[in-house]
Amino acid sequence: MAKLEQIVTLRDGGATISQACREVGISEATFHRWQREYGAMSRTEAREFKALRDRVARLERLLGQAEREKAAMRELIEGKF
Repeated sequence: MAKLEQIVTLRDGGATISQACREVGISEATFHRWQREYGAMSRTEAREFKALRDRVARLERLLGQAEREKAAMRELIEGKF
């Protein structure tokens, strides 16, 4: 988020996006992806968004693991081991 803000500041100061990205050390594609993802969010909102995204990913992994365990138990009960 800090790099995104830094690029916006440089751009407002007259630098092109290419120049600003080069100075900050990221590609233009990364800048545009970040801008699309975080747009007008504040730092706090972006931090909360990332935390929620990480939590959803963790819960999806746990759900997948539970589903695999359930399928394995079902196979054991049905005698398909």
